[in-house]
Amino acid sequence: MNTPRILAFGGSLRRDSYNQKLAVVAAAGGREAGAEVTVISLRDFTLPIFDEDLEATSGMPEAAKRLKVMFREHNGLIIASPEYNSSITAALKNAIDWVSRGESDDEPALSALAGKTAVLCSASPGGLGGMRGLVHLRAILGCIGITVLPDQIAVGKAYEAFTPDGVLADANQQARVKALGSNLAKHLSKLLA
Repeated sequence: MNTPRILAFGGSLRRDSYNQKLAVVAAAGGREAGAEVTVISLRDFTLPIFDEDLEATSGMPEAAKRLKVMFREHNGLIIASPEYNSSITAALKNAIDWVSRGESDDEPALSALAGKTAVLCSASPGGLGGMRGLVHLRAILGCIGITVLPDQIAVGKAYEAFTPDGVLADANQQARVKALGSNLAKHLSKLLA
């Protein structure tokens, strides 16, 4: 049986991002369930706003190529998405847009995305925890061939939800977020068996 490979990240560029912390918690659950989990930060992939003219004249930026390789090498995704103005962040949408592109005429678009499986979570200072943004993200991912598992978690009042060492102060919430990663790992194990 192949070991599932999961890519985990937050959709924020902020250095002390609540969603990056949330991705790390979910990633721990994936590891405990036997997956190989790679946690990345989108801030390490400096990307220009997607522009077809830029792509035509300069090709895909090196950071986009590196990110695309990361997506291609993993079977599943843990995405912790902040909510900006009731939707997803520009950084997350831009990353998806660049990774979706084919780099040559014989490489189909979406080749690094289609067929993956994802779980979603969010953390937000607001009471809904980013739930409205997850609706948009689920729709985007579904349209590009990514299966999104039904369970998701939104953590409200994120400014008080985490302890200084990055775990969730509420033990039940911590367990539920870890279970997202664990469930993804178990789902992928069945697909890869």
